[in-house]
Formats: sequence, C-alpha cells, structure tokens
Amino acid sequence: MNLPNALTILRIFFVPLLVAALVQEDRFAFHVRGVLITNEWLSLAIFLAAAGTDLLDGYLARRWKQVTTIGTLLDPIADKLLISAALISLVQVRVLPGWMAILIIGREFAVSGLRSIAAAEGFTIKASDLGKTKMLSQVVAVSCLLISVRHPDLHRPGIILMWIVVFFAIASAISYFAKFWHGVDESVKARRRHELLVLERQRRRAAMRQRSRGSKVAGGAGLADTIWKPPEVN
Repeated sequence: MNLPNALTILRIFFVPLLVAALVQEDRFAFHVRGVLITNEWLSLAIFLAAAGTDLLDGYLARRWKQVTTIGTLLDPIADKLLISAALISLVQVRVLPGWMAILIIGREFAVSGLRSIAAAEGFTIKASDLGKTKMLSQVVAVSCLLISVRHPDLHRPGIILMWIVVFFAIASAISYFAKFWHGVDESVKARRRHELLVLERQRRRAAMRQRSRGSKVAGGAGLADTIWKPPEVN
C-alpha cells in the first residue's frame, strides 16, 4: 500500500473519532501546556486533520504517479463519510438545521450516483471548479460551527457560511447533471448510430446473399438447358 492510499484510509478512520469527540454526552476538558482542550477543539482538530489528508493524498498521488484504482474508489467515499459524519454530528448537538444536512448529504450521494451511471455508460464526469469551491467552503463552514459549540457568537457566521455551502452545492449539482445529461445523450446517440450501421450492414449482406443465390439458381438452370435438349419430332 502506498502513502496516498494510506492517507485515504486514515481519513476513514478519523470519522468515528470525530463523531465520538463531538456528540458524547460526558464533556471533558484537559490542559496541554497551558491550553484548554475541550470536545469541540478536539473534534475541530480531528476534522481539520482529516480534511488535510484529503488535499495531501491527491497531491502526492499525482506528484509521485501513484494513482491507483483503490485510491480512486476510496477517496470520494472517504470525503463523503467525513462530511456526512460532521454534518450529522452538528445536527445532533443542535447547531445546524437538519434540512441543511439532508440537502448537502443528498447532493453528495446524488452526484455519486450520476458518476456511477456515467462510468457505466463509458464516460467520466470530472470534478468541476464549483465542486472544489463547495468542498473548501464546507471545510470553513463546518470548522466555524464546531467552534460555535463552545463559542455561540460564531454560530450566526457559521450558518451564513453554510448558506454559501448550500448555494455552491446546488450550483455544482446542476453543473454535474448538465454534464451527465449531455454525456448520456451523446452516448445514446452514438449507440443508436452504431446499431443502425450494424443493421444496415446486415441488411446489405442479406441482400447480397439473396442475389448470389438467385444468380446461382439462374446459372444452374441455364446450364441444364444447354446440356439436355428434348429430341425434335419430324
């Protein structure tokens, strides 16, 4: 296993740690070199570390030319698990409206479904700039809401940032759907053209075989007339 894949798997293991740190009922606090560490700060550290691995694994895989099939499959799954866990946990601690979490998570799985169907049709939907902007705004918004659990003054800025996330989520989903529709339409047209060409070739071959058989039958009849003629009667 190479390092980029190991970072992707590490991000998946961060998910239960993030949930446990944020939603556990027994709150805790401890000092590290004079710094007070609470549930919220620990969950923020876990979330940012996991988000950092998202940037690092892709960069290393491209730089070291270690892009693998398992990494390509696991990376989007790890991203969606991380974001979904963070949003559901924020709903659990009552700092995020449930409909926002459902909308963003539903968008993630809808886009994944479109990409899967597109891959089955033989074309790839690449990540758009809107999707990348949405991911960055998600990290900033979730981080702000995580801090707002301990510092309520940051709750309103966090919700404003989440509205920005919702906007980018809807805009990027529309962009992905447009790419998907265009790709599927082109794929269906290309398949239909191929099927029509195959049918036309089969029709021509059948016509040629029919003409060939007709020629052979006509030639055989002419040869028989040449070989045998009835005797003339005087």
